[in-house]
Amino acid sequence: MTFQEQIQEGIPPVLPQPQVYDPAINHAPKRKEILTTEEKKLALRNALRYFEPKDHPELIKEFSDELEKYGRIYMYRLRPDYKMYARPISEYPGKSEQAKAIMLMIQNNLDYAVAQHPHELITYGGNGAVFQNWAQYRLTMKYLSEMTDEQTLTMYSGHPMGLFPSHPEAPRVVVTNGMMIPNYSQPDDWEKFNALGVTQYGQMTAGSYMYIGPQGIVHGTTITVLNGGRKISKNGEGLEGKLFVTSGLGGMSGAQPKAGNIAGCITVCAEVNPKAVHTRHSQGWVDEVVKDVDTLVKRVREAKAAKEVVSIAYQGNIVDVWEKFDAEDIYIDLGSDQTSLHNPWAGGYYPVGLSFEEANDMMANNPELFKEKIQETLRRHATAINKHTAKGTYFFDYGNAFLLEASRAGADIMAENGIDFKYPSYVQDIMGPMCFDYGFGPFRWVCASGKPEDLAKTDAIASKVLEEMAKTAPDEIKQQMQDNIKWIQGAQENKLVVGSQARILYADAEGRIAIARAFNEAIAKGEIDTVILGRDHHDVSGTDSPYRETSNIYDGSRFTADMAIHNVIGDSFRGATWVSIHNGGGVGWGEVVNGGFGMVLDGSKEASKRLESMLFWDVNNGISRRSWARNDEAIFAIKRAMESQPLLKVTLPNKVDDALLS
Repeated sequence: MTFQEQIQEGIPPVLPQPQVYDPAINHAPKRKEILTTEEKKLALRNALRYFEPKDHPELIKEFSDELEKYGRIYMYRLRPDYKMYARPISEYPGKSEQAKAIMLMIQNNLDYAVAQHPHELITYGGNGAVFQNWAQYRLTMKYLSEMTDEQTLTMYSGHPMGLFPSHPEAPRVVVTNGMMIPNYSQPDDWEKFNALGVTQYGQMTAGSYMYIGPQGIVHGTTITVLNGGRKISKNGEGLEGKLFVTSGLGGMSGAQPKAGNIAGCITVCAEVNPKAVHTRHSQGWVDEVVKDVDTLVKRVREAKAAKEVVSIAYQGNIVDVWEKFDAEDIYIDLGSDQTSLHNPWAGGYYPVGLSFEEANDMMANNPELFKEKIQETLRRHATAINKHTAKGTYFFDYGNAFLLEASRAGADIMAENGIDFKYPSYVQDIMGPMCFDYGFGPFRWVCASGKPEDLAKTDAIASKVLEEMAKTAPDEIKQQMQDNIKWIQGAQENKLVVGSQARILYADAEGRIAIARAFNEAIAKGEIDTVILGRDHHDVSGTDSPYRETSNIYDGSRFTADMAIHNVIGDSFRGATWVSIHNGGGVGWGEVVNGGFGMVLDGSKEASKRLESMLFWDVNNGISRRSWARNDEAIFAIKRAMESQPLLKVTLPNKVDDALLS
């Protein structure tokens, strides 16, 4: 069968042969035993409902074995034999160009060069899934190949509920992931209901089909490291010769060494998984690999003396690095952590003193001891960081729930008031006041043709737009503009593409609309092919997350989620091609609600109208909320927005004299 025929087939009428488990692939760890005997029967019933009764006798033992061995039913037998990657949009079967674009993005999320655990349909973060099983993948792709622009596909945590009558201006796909009743949103609830096959953790851009590999975060990390460097700089000096220490080389965290190189510092990034280290090194995202901590000490001293710009992966536990550098008196200028601590008990963070294999075995077979070891490691980790910060190190939480989980482990991580953490979130200290409050966030696009020359043309278009805007930009946002112009002009030479021909930069509503408009005009002229717009959920308006995206909201509303819900509702009727809303992305199940979108630009007048309406709302919804929280930068930004659009009228806050409250 051709690729197109396999897509259109969906779940095969005749079962394919069982697949051989490939140990060379980076697989998800075994999930812990959590279902009762009766619940296991329910999980099997749930899995078998995708198949004709004639196939149940053959599949039931296989699915039971998967549940026993891996803690989940992935349906490996149904994994397609074609190569998984984002093909040019013209190669996808279908009646709707918008649906074809979504198929392209789904396959990009599962590309072996992009996905963390591709055979388990997990894109990044240890559990950020596109689908729960391969039957869902096959059925979804079939639906998309049949869809017209008069239909909408509804997705329930990876399950394609079906095609419903709709209209051309409605989203082609509506996605929800993990939207639990609040009282059922604890970590063990995810383990249980995911094992039952009724929900999944979509992370942010995994389950919303908008992940573009580690490039998606390398820009934000570059901006964060640059501005972290500016906070500690004296007399305007840069990061030359300065040391940044962090950990994690997974789907998102793998961006850190590349970002350190672009920012111009020495980066040491620890990672316990040898396959993740190999992947990032082979892709050129980290320069060197060191497996011995004494060798690491020597290498860092050499780099400091020569003021090198170099990134070093330490294959081992980050706690060993912090403790050794303290003992050897190696000064760390910037420190952070980007392990998946939103997922601490299932492979997001590993205990010190155990090999990777020993830890995985304990995780599956002795989860209570594993939890004890993790919390013991977090306490040691925090203690070592405290020793360095006492010497002057600037440490920031990277929104991965490190400080939150360390506090739950009893680590010395709380401020004197017993309420706040000792160290700021990078959003509180850097990204919130400098970017999000002004409306700057991660705008991204994918060239649907798959042609590198199309990406180069879009880079040039975006650069030209930003340069023109910078000429008249207010002083308050000139630095943000210049950082992004520098970024986009160096994007090609930094070889950021992994998977699809994609790009990301930070822009405000004005910039996003202007760039998108220029793309659409270029498509209409035949200069480039179709472009797919999107963003990370980690943005101005898409995410309510009290320990990350909305951590710089101080009016008491940071634990509310109205903004994210309004964002996705508003995007859906203003022209988004697909919309998504998730529980749990980035910082943990039950800790955040986040939403995203995708939008196809095809050069039409209709696309031009959609982009103007939707992108304006997508950003200014968040600015208005931040303004109401009395954030001065957001008040400035929303006033500018109201001046540019007479139909926008936002309630502004009145400040209260502190003396009246004393």
